[in-house]
This record gives sequence, structure tokens and C-alpha cells, in this order.
Amino acid sequence: MKQSTLLILVAVALLFVYGCSKYNTIIPARNNVDTKWANVQTQYQRRFDLMDNLVRTVTSEATFEKGTLEGVINARASATKMTVNAADLTPEKLKEFQANQGQIASAMGRFISVAEQYPNLKSNQGFQDLRVAYEGTENRINVARTDYNNSVTVYNNMTETFPTNIVAGFLGFKPKPLFQGDVEAQKAPSNKSTLDDFNKNMSTPNK
Repeated sequence: MKQSTLLILVAVALLFVYGCSKYNTIIPARNNVDTKWANVQTQYQRRFDLMDNLVRTVTSEATFEKGTLEGVINARASATKMTVNAADLTPEKLKEFQANQGQIASAMGRFISVAEQYPNLKSNQGFQDLRVAYEGTENRINVARTDYNNSVTVYNNMTETFPTNIVAGFLGFKPKPLFQGDVEAQKAPSNKSTLDDFNKNMSTPNK
């Protein structure tokens, strides 16, 4: 065997070993992103379940504002139409997903604030327990989103920096999108702020 041929074979073998090493580094990082995304979805599902329980509790109050109740129901229906798998995450899909979930948080903030104005609901321990659980879930969502962003940052740094990006590009590993900023509607609802907004809207004459 010619020396030049041997050198080529050795170089190919070294590149193969290097590629395998980088591949085995990228895979755990990607799997961690997938796990964190699953945790995000779990917390959003928990929010959906609590919403259903809150709506069932509130509908026992016959005089509850129809528009506020319908706003929550419609926001939930719109959000549940969209499912995003970790493998299909793109900036556009994540932005749409985040916007849908933001509409839910906004609608629920108004919903809870209005419900607090009803004496029967205000004194209903079941409703109060659900309200506290819901607000706790909003905080869990924020934590889950932060954990997801942290895992994506590690993964993206790995797949976008030289020389690992060569292996990542060759094997089809693409960057993952991040949750952008702190969407106002996704913050844990503040009863006072949402109540002020509701009262302001109620006191503003219709044009």
C-alpha cells in the first residue's frame, strides 16, 4: 500500500472518529432541549386543566359576564388547535405558539379579576384554591420556559461554533428557536392590575 494512500485512510479514520465524538456530544444536548420543551408543554397542559376547572366553578354563578367567559373559552379553543413537536420547532411556529398562549393568559387574567367581584365566588374556597393553583402554574410556565431557553442556548452554541458546526450541518442538526423576551400577557396574572384594566374598560363609554 502506497504511503499516500495510507495517509488518506488514516486521515479519513481520524475524521470519522472526530465526527462520532462530536455527534455523541450534540445528541445529548438536543435530547435535553426536547425534554425541556416537553416540560413546557406539560405546564401549559396543566394550565388548560385548571382553566377547565375554573370555568366549571364559575359557571355555577348564573349572572357571570357572558363575554368574559366566552373570551376564555375561545382563547383555549384557539390555543389547543396548535401543537408543536420539538423536532418541528421553528422561530415562526414558536412565535405563533407563544402568541396563542399569551391570549389565554390575558383572557384568564380578566376572567379571574371579574370572578373576584362576585361574592359567591369570592367566598367559594374551591374557586380560591383553583385561582391560587392557576397563578402558581403561570410561575411554573415561566420557569419551564427559562429552562428551555437555557438548554437551547447550550445546544445552539454547540451546533453553531466551529468546528462542531461542520459536523452539525453535515448531519442536519439545526438551531432551535428561543422564547423571545417576557411576553406581558404570559406573566402571572395580578388581580389588582387586571381588575384596574377591567374597571377602566367598563367605565369607558362605547364609541
